[in-house]
Amino acid sequence: MTAVTVLSDIACHLGEGPTYDPGSDTFFWFDIRERKLLEKHMPDGAVKVHDLPVMASALGVIDAERQMLVTETGLHIRDARTGALTLHTPVEADNPLTRSNDARVHPSGAFWFGTMSKTDDKGAGAIYWYRKGEVRKLYPGIGIPNSICFSPDGSVAYYTDTAINILMRVDCDPATGLPTGEPAVFFDQRKDKGGLDGSVVDADGVLWNARWGAASLDAYSPDGRRIRSIAMPAKQSSCPAFVGPKADRIAVTSAWQGYDAKARERDPEAGKTFLVDLPVKGRFEPHVAL
Repeated sequence: MTAVTVLSDIACHLGEGPTYDPGSDTFFWFDIRERKLLEKHMPDGAVKVHDLPVMASALGVIDAERQMLVTETGLHIRDARTGALTLHTPVEADNPLTRSNDARVHPSGAFWFGTMSKTDDKGAGAIYWYRKGEVRKLYPGIGIPNSICFSPDGSVAYYTDTAINILMRVDCDPATGLPTGEPAVFFDQRKDKGGLDGSVVDADGVLWNARWGAASLDAYSPDGRRIRSIAMPAKQSSCPAFVGPKADRIAVTSAWQGYDAKARERDPEAGKTFLVDLPVKGRFEPHVAL
């Protein structure tokens, strides 16, 4: 049986956007709703909680001194030492009804990220591509962008609209991270319990997905078969990330979003962040190509 332990007992309203920086041996994640960035020096450091001026949902490392944050007003550069934020590229900054959500860095350094309605209006968001100062809108009309991740060689991208609950795959240019074909169905989740949330792909091409509402971390083979499911302590598992100096363990965020007091009593671990003690061949996130 795979051991799942609590990595952080801070109960996030909407825990999301986990990533690990091997350069500093630090794990980062967000509480989107509460405008918090959390960080933990691995494996046993205390959790630091940083207040943010905007909703933010994902982080990519630029270099040892700088990070890129995906926020409700666009892409910000964060000074890793002081925490100071500078708006780098506005994205939907003039639309107060949307915020950022899922994101992941392509092997080329391109940053794919999604936006969505703050009130769950269908089709109000989009998925974007950023690289070296350029932003392109790839897929408009997205309800809840999630599962953005890439094959190890960068030739395939995955994503979903959780509101539709179908995991898509699309061929990509490994040198730029831009799509080169039309999206196709990778896995149809509509007839099963829970919603496809965040995902990450390991060195063997296996996609690991946190299934929201089903207390599950699922693994999918490169040909689109669910090959493993691991029970999670919180019902609303939200996103996985590989952690540790060998990227051989998986951290998973969760949320208590939408719960009243009784629901939180029924799901007491909701919002906490977990460590799955399962040896995997993970991969470190590439640096963002600024």
